[in-house]
Amino acid sequence: MTTPRTDRSPWNWLLLLPIAIPLITPLYNAVEPRLFGIPLFYWLQLAFIIIGVTATTIVYRVSRRDR
Repeated sequence: MTTPRTDRSPWNWLLLLPIAIPLITPLYNAVEPRLFGIPLFYWLQLAFIIIGVTATTIVYRVSRRDR
């Protein structure tokens, strides 16, 4: 009999950040400040992508099993 696989890790809670932060619309409901002439909304959307990739990478590297 094989032992059931469990993927429960406290690091998985970190994956909620890329979901929850973009839902807080007052963070980016503005035009200013501009970054290199780009309005806040657009460069903050790119920052959300970077946050999501970083969180996913951290969770993957910390919770993967050595094979």
